[in-house]
Amino acid sequence: MSQTAPQTGSQNAATTHVSEKKKAKVRKNVGKAIAHVKASFNNTIITIVDAAGQVLAWDSAGTIGYKGSRKSTPFAAQRAAEKVADKIKKMGVHELEVLVRGPGSGRESAIRALSNSGIEVKSIEDITPLPHNGCRSRKRRRV
Repeated sequence: MSQTAPQTGSQNAATTHVSEKKKAKVRKNVGKAIAHVKASFNNTIITIVDAAGQVLAWDSAGTIGYKGSRKSTPFAAQRAAEKVADKIKKMGVHELEVLVRGPGSGRESAIRALSNSGIEVKSIEDITPLPHNGCRSRKRRRV
């Protein structure tokens, strides 16, 4: 008589994972949004949030596929802004307020790409943090 071995729990565990569903995206038809453009010396990150501060879409020069010194170029920032604009157009965004932070080279090109994509840019504000002589600097080098 051939008896089969009892089933182990590993097969049952695999079937339970299949039944779990991913959370569906509910965020649609947002009319107005805020674009945060963080332009550092090494990268440019563009984040789009709604009025409540919930992130709708984001992209950076690095996520598009640029690596190294090419991430810090204005062209990479422009491409990232175009990609974000396509994402938020599908959500129904037609008005943007742009908040720019940082000294990077991708600031202006990212703003231009957002406005040229067909989304109306209402205001542009620079929110770069400036120290009011906060931290003590290093001691002077004597030669």
